[in-house]
Amino acid sequence: MDESNPTARALVCLQVLQDHPGITAARLAERLHVSDRAARRYVSVLREAGIPVESVRGPYGGYRLGRGLRLPPLVFNATEALGLVMAVLDGHHDASDPTGLVGGALGKIIRALPEQVAAQAEAVRRATAAAPDRAAARPDPATTATLVQACSDRRRLRLGYRTESGSEWEVEVDPWAVVVRHGRWYLVCRSLRADAVRTYRVDRVHDVTAVEGDFEPPADLDPVALLEENLAVGWEFDTEVVISAPLESVAWRLPRVLGRLEAVDADTTRLVGSTNNPWWYAEQLAGLRAPYRIVGGPELQESARAIGQGLLAAVTMTS
Repeated sequence: MDESNPTARALVCLQVLQDHPGITAARLAERLHVSDRAARRYVSVLREAGIPVESVRGPYGGYRLGRGLRLPPLVFNATEALGLVMAVLDGHHDASDPTGLVGGALGKIIRALPEQVAAQAEAVRRATAAAPDRAAARPDPATTATLVQACSDRRRLRLGYRTESGSEWEVEVDPWAVVVRHGRWYLVCRSLRADAVRTYRVDRVHDVTAVEGDFEPPADLDPVALLEENLAVGWEFDTEVVISAPLESVAWRLPRVLGRLEAVDADTTRLVGSTNNPWWYAEQLAGLRAPYRIVGGPELQESARAIGQGLLAAVTMTS
């Protein structure tokens, strides 16, 4: 935003009022890098645009946005906006802390609501305690915002990456898309060194640097399909399952991350993939409403056997 432009300066003034209710004219002028008189002029511009800006005189007075039935324009920076989107997508609403990223953005909305509605919203907010999710892996909003912007700008990047085991390395990539799938955030990209499609967990990216060069993503790019296809290959344990059901009846029941489905004949389907968690893989197969045989992957066979024995034991104990 070009803050030398009067319109841009007025929007910055609006954002400052949202972030600092009760701010004095002197402090407002300081944040806008203008004189007190110019700061008051920008407040007048907002009022003329129909935005209710209230002023309170006295030693504890200052400017604050008024309340009304119509929301005034809300100004979010890129990280705040993405933080709200991330909170909605992964179900983690860290909204009770007004100093936090999501809490601060939510505060802007609450301050713009009519008094009675705002009071109810604030009561709910204060009574909210987020349940801890030990399995959650929430990426840094600033890192995610940088990756999303690079995908949009088609700008090549160097990533610092940390694996689950703790080893670290760097890779240069063409970032194609950021995708949320199965509660995880992924970057779908092309690795320049391998000249191949790669998917990286965004929460494991600890450094992002722009490098020389731009790129054109594939014209037929389907980020979600490409992610799920890529997640199904290259894991530690290979899998092969033969399912006694037609391909079309199996395809919509199984997550695509399990692997590639292919028709053996009109009544039989083969599933070929890989996993680093045979137990989880066996649990996904257990939901099939069709007979199947695990013909490849001793680790998967052992996990399925243990799950089946547990289920049989549960039935025996209750009979």
